[in-house]
Amino acid sequence: MTVVETKDLVKNYALNGLTVHALQGVSLSFESGEFAAVAGPSGSGKSTFLHLVGCLDAPTSGSISVAGNNVAELSRKELALLRRRNIGFIFQAYNLIPVLSALENVSLPLTLLGEPKAEARRISLKALAEVGLEGYENRRPKEMSGGQQQRVAIARALVKKPALILADEPTANLDSKTGMEILELMLALNKNEGTTFIFSTHDKMVMDYAHRLVLLRDGLVAEETRK
Repeated sequence: MTVVETKDLVKNYALNGLTVHALQGVSLSFESGEFAAVAGPSGSGKSTFLHLVGCLDAPTSGSISVAGNNVAELSRKELALLRRRNIGFIFQAYNLIPVLSALENVSLPLTLLGEPKAEARRISLKALAEVGLEGYENRRPKEMSGGQQQRVAIARALVKKPALILADEPTANLDSKTGMEILELMLALNKNEGTTFIFSTHDKMVMDYAHRLVLLRDGLVAEETRK
């Protein structure tokens, strides 16, 4: 099943009176269960691509389909619901809420979907155990290492069983050993749960782990390889 499809995707930005051509006609599709990386140098358009696929921004032209939904046809409310139900996000800065515990951070997506409190707690505790954080549920982000915070972020992304997880430079703030542990964890989740992962990265280790590598250069697909 095709989870993501983009056709002739273009994104332009105005910056200091100039037009920046971030994407210049990118057509790609990703199937269910893929473990793929979109890579390239700074300014190549990889983060822009992820933001568009994640419905966090709108393209200048072209089309995006996520989980069978034509994004252009959805209202703002429908887009928000699509993100909540079908897309999990993992960011390089973790983006955890500092005043909430690990359990509360992980439970938040379920709460937004209207899951009863007791069920949200049960599911969230299971997700924390799956990422190796059993017993850490009451710790706040400042009480955890960077690797532990990223594990909480992964649990939060997984807890609603999304069709797609978008990971924007997920190893950028981690040392190589912790980064490898995080990648091994995500690869295991991909194999065991069939979760689709798309990374944006310039980290060679992430590229080596990916089963499919899309290289962007100047907003265009320069190369594509599968392993």
